[in-house]
Amino acid sequence: MPTTTREVRPFDLPRKVLADGVVLTVPPGWDLLPPGDAALSRRIKADGPTWTVIELKGHKRFSRGIWAPAERIAALRAELAAERDAPSYQRKLDSARARRAAAEEVYAEDFRGAVLAFLAFHPDYHDHAAAMATRIAAHATPVGSGTVARTKRMPIEQRAEAATIAWMRHQTTGYDHMTIPRERGRRREVRRQLAARSKQLLALYRVGHPIDFPRCPLHTALLNAPIRDTHA
Repeated sequence: MPTTTREVRPFDLPRKVLADGVVLTVPPGWDLLPPGDAALSRRIKADGPTWTVIELKGHKRFSRGIWAPAERIAALRAELAAERDAPSYQRKLDSARARRAAAEEVYAEDFRGAVLAFLAFHPDYHDHAAAMATRIAAHATPVGSGTVARTKRMPIEQRAEAATIAWMRHQTTGYDHMTIPRERGRRREVRRQLAARSKQLLALYRVGHPIDFPRCPLHTALLNAPIRDTHA
């Protein structure tokens, strides 16, 4: 019986895996726990030796399950199921959801404030800034949105700036309908050019320059999908 927990790679034969280039046979009495239940996977790994199957595709890692003694998988699965059936478990889940929801609401408000700070519009254009910040925050902050607002790799001020420029790229330029040649770096270059135009437009609003609203793409974008500002 193996006594070492290890990471292995998939192999194209039943109950075979690769470890450091060597083909290994899965021990008798072991089953493969499929991915999908993070709590059960954590308990299986903590309870004794396991073989975690990881498939590599480029720089990405994909879990293909955990090999472990079948009796241990069955026992821990039953134990976890009993805990989840208990009323206290549901109360714990509800409490955790409430905490996450409250934290997300705070973050959305903080992010909206960061967008407002980045916009720094002249007081004459306060309504534009408020509506714009509300729209950007509503789009960028939801969990699972996949936007730059969800990353923790940069300060919130930088996230707000990046989200604003991205929003303007899609809402105030023709980017979504452009045919961009499939050349290396070409799309990045187009985005840089559009970002420069967006920043020039923002500068007009910051200094209070008279805006020709009928011809302003930002004003038009806000009119087409207005959001009532409840933070003014």
